[in-house]
Amino acid sequence: MNEVISTTGLTKVYGRVLAVNDLSLSVKKGEIFGFLGPNGAGKTTTIRMLLGMVSPTSGRCFVLGKRISAGSTALWNDVGYIVETPHSYPELTVRENLEIVCSLRGIENKSRVEWIMGKLKLNRYACIKARHLSTGNAQRLGIAKALIHRPKVLILDEPANGLDPEGIIEVRELLRGLAKDFGVTILVSSHRLDEISRMATNIAIIHQGRLIKELDAKRLEQELKKSLVIGGKDKAAMASVITKAGYKVKMSREVATDIPLDLRIDDKDALENPEAIVTLLVNAGHPPNLVRIEKEDLEAYFIRTIKEAGGNYYE
Repeated sequence: MNEVISTTGLTKVYGRVLAVNDLSLSVKKGEIFGFLGPNGAGKTTTIRMLLGMVSPTSGRCFVLGKRISAGSTALWNDVGYIVETPHSYPELTVRENLEIVCSLRGIENKSRVEWIMGKLKLNRYACIKARHLSTGNAQRLGIAKALIHRPKVLILDEPANGLDPEGIIEVRELLRGLAKDFGVTILVSSHRLDEISRMATNIAIIHQGRLIKELDAKRLEQELKKSLVIGGKDKAAMASVITKAGYKVKMSREVATDIPLDLRIDDKDALENPEAIVTLLVNAGHPPNLVRIEKEDLEAYFIRTIKEAGGNYYE
């Protein structure tokens, strides 16, 4: 079976609130599927339906070939998950928390606790009570609980919350290894495209419960807007030369002083042949002192995508 997670027309309504709107997704075996959207977009509600925690108002969802409905807890034997904030027994140590999970899941291999603590760098906190952990280490403990039974499917809701940069990198590499080496299928939700883009093979962007874009990592790179940035002494004269040559030039100004900033050209020809612009300016007596191709940052792309779909990122 190649399709591990799927939804068809998945919809959830709470009173007058349409939390998830006709959502159809497909996640294949071994993929890291980035489920992306602003806070309140419907990510957590979708995950709760995939885990059988709430019933959909309409539509269907399947995990490992089984249709999921409220109370479908049997699938948890093959699924690891974190939904919103990871929970623990606050008065028990990290090791004791993990030992309880092993008992509940029927894991007899006692070395599994040491294995997962090593994977998530929790060894030094093994004897620390969970209530004394930092937010980041509490998140690590939650991820450890989700992984300790070596699930076929891993569903994580904002797993990087509270982690420092080093912890984010470690979790990212761990997830990549699980997908690549063990064929684990991973659905990871986030509101951060920059982090998702570093690990996901495919990305779905939702807003107000509706799927607005689905793409793979290669297409994401292609969709980022690029500009040729040109700098020099007489920017106004340079802009005039470039415009007369048939290129569209954008020239912003510093708000306080009205001084022209660097020139920007989005024309495909200019991006593919920046040397032609340089030659044009040198021949006109305005040699540039700055030439670079600048790529749209991921946050800007994320906000632009939502706006182009008729949404507002800050809603």
